[in-house]
Amino acid sequence: MPSKKLSLYFQTLKHVKPTQLYHQLYYRLKNRFFKKSYQGKPEQVVKLRLKSGILYPNSYSGNKKFSFLNLEKSFSVIDWNFSEFGKLWAYNLNYFEFLNQEKITGEQGRELIQDYISKKEILKDGFEPYPISLRGINWIKFLAKYRIEDQGINEFLYANYLRLTDNLEYHLLANHLLENGFSLLFGAYYFQDEILFKKAYKILIVQLEEQILEDGAHYELSPMYHQIILHRVLDCLNLIQNNKWKADELKNLLHTKAENMLVWLEAISFINGEIPKLNDSIDGIAPNTRELLTYAAGLGLKSNTVKLKDSGYRKFEFKELEILMDVGQIAPKYQPGHSHSDSLQFLLNYKNKPVIVDTGISTYEKNERRQLERSTGSHNTVTINDQNSSEVWGGFRVARRAKVSIFNETATLIEASHNGYRKLGFTHGRIFSIEENTFRIEDKILQDGNKSCKANGYLHFHPDTIIEIKGNSISINEELRLEISGADQIELGDYKFAEGFNKIKAAKKLVYTFKHKVILEFHSASEAKPLRPLREKTY
Repeated sequence: MPSKKLSLYFQTLKHVKPTQLYHQLYYRLKNRFFKKSYQGKPEQVVKLRLKSGILYPNSYSGNKKFSFLNLEKSFSVIDWNFSEFGKLWAYNLNYFEFLNQEKITGEQGRELIQDYISKKEILKDGFEPYPISLRGINWIKFLAKYRIEDQGINEFLYANYLRLTDNLEYHLLANHLLENGFSLLFGAYYFQDEILFKKAYKILIVQLEEQILEDGAHYELSPMYHQIILHRVLDCLNLIQNNKWKADELKNLLHTKAENMLVWLEAISFINGEIPKLNDSIDGIAPNTRELLTYAAGLGLKSNTVKLKDSGYRKFEFKELEILMDVGQIAPKYQPGHSHSDSLQFLLNYKNKPVIVDTGISTYEKNERRQLERSTGSHNTVTINDQNSSEVWGGFRVARRAKVSIFNETATLIEASHNGYRKLGFTHGRIFSIEENTFRIEDKILQDGNKSCKANGYLHFHPDTIIEIKGNSISINEELRLEISGADQIELGDYKFAEGFNKIKAAKKLVYTFKHKVILEFHSASEAKPLRPLREKTY
């Protein structure tokens, strides 16, 4: 194996937990040499009561036609193993979220479930633990809503939970294991099963404490996955509040974590209700902030205020500007699959509209596009000698990673640096500050020795943004002016903005080249039109 490949594996694997390595080997051997069939009859099935929750987008339009990730497929006979659109599309087909969309009847849903069960001998992706987990929750919510009693469905569902308990995702941990726990809780209540409950309890007690940070963020630091996990916590609260079986054993934990997560989500969301598309985040996958707040209120939950802290995100709300800054770490260390090489980047909204944005994600396939979207040059920060600050690779892996240090932080200033270019002999430092009508960024490159340095700073503009460059002055939508001092060169280029999975749009980026220091200042395009105070949140 080439030395570079060995280095990638070493720098990646040195951060993983021993249980991940053990379970990777254990599951590979078990599933190859000791294959097991799962069947059995549940001792009882309970008619659960659930308040109406958040409906999913309409991904099933009848007549065996499905649409996921902006790709549509019509079947003559449904192929539940369909792989032409990639693994994530196949996963979505097997999640059965469409059972809980607005436009579907009980009869349609039951027919789809029975069709799925009829193909059980040939199912592939659908028998992996993650789709089993999501499908289990979606089936139970659907069966409860329509009061469906079907022995064949229940036996298949119970067999799925037996398979899940034997293949819990301890090799991956993070949101995968947490989803296993949420689903086991639903299965435990549906079947009044003590074994399923004990496994769910063990996972949720440990993982919720570890995965929800002190400031309320989910520790993978993706606002989209935060919304997904919060939705699941709310569903679990819905389940135990409305069904009297072991209700007190997890209620307080779920209630506390849900409220903390709500607070963080409100703090991180922009005034227009949109989340910042940081790390693996994109629209159309998770329930939005408005939906989650409404659902939470119906369950008796309240949100408050929080100071953003250990998540590493910071926010300036400055008159008509909203600035979201990332001064956090690659996280979690042992499973950074949804992290990007974006240390010290920022996003900017003006008058409730996105101006400087993350380029987004359009794929989870292990290809050049995935690598590009995770790279440093696809974020609003700085590359040195065209290198990534953290070594992203393999679709969901990170080898060598930058460490961010915060030196000074006040309500109007954040000074930080990262050592992601230490092998090159450089450190990138950045100061964010606001004063009067100006948002200011100061980039510094600290150098060890006399090595050659080519630093490129990147600003990615939303596709609707109008940019005009005159020397070192940039007009933005004829409302904001950006002044850049200290740059050797300023160029306007093109990039592809991801509006969703498999959906990209042409947009503009600005690249400024410098050696040691550069200053960016954003302010009103006209002193006659000063920045006004921000309006109240609209969601």
